[in-house]
Amino acid sequence: MDRKSANRKLIRGLLIMTACSFAFGWALVPLYDVFCRAVGIGNAEAKAGPAVAREAIDPNREITIEFVAAPASVGSYEFRPTVASMRVHPGKLYDTAFYAKNLTSVASVAQAVPSISPSGTAQYFHKTECFCFTSQKFGVGEGRDMPVRFIVDPQLPANVDRLTLAYTFYDLTQSTTRP
Repeated sequence: MDRKSANRKLIRGLLIMTACSFAFGWALVPLYDVFCRAVGIGNAEAKAGPAVAREAIDPNREITIEFVAAPASVGSYEFRPTVASMRVHPGKLYDTAFYAKNLTSVASVAQAVPSISPSGTAQYFHKTECFCFTSQKFGVGEGRDMPVRFIVDPQLPANVDRLTLAYTFYDLTQSTTRP
């Protein structure tokens, strides 16, 4: 009788632990989205869809946007912005591009990870189209311009007159070809 009681207690504990693990795993995605929105990282706006609140263009204000590119793995890619900087009016949609070229002798896959500085300003920089939303496939020696469309929110604090959009370009070829 004592052993049956102990087994029932163990099974009950394991079932509760399984249910809690399932609930925690199910809640991770929404919790991650909340975290990303709170700290201003990731592609939360892009995943929400192209409906970005467009306010009136502010013709009296200009912001300098600097573009920076860094390949994370030395020698695998040539990666650079097509322009070093632009002057933009908040509220207006702009286009730019980054150039990437596969320098290896095999087809490859890469992913760009963006960051915006100064810190805390990512919530005012809205990308409506970006090569960073998906992995990029390159043939041997293939190079191409990859577009970025963005709007700077007119609500950007008045003391900010310069933003930097930086991308780190990671070679994912090894991780995507593993069995």
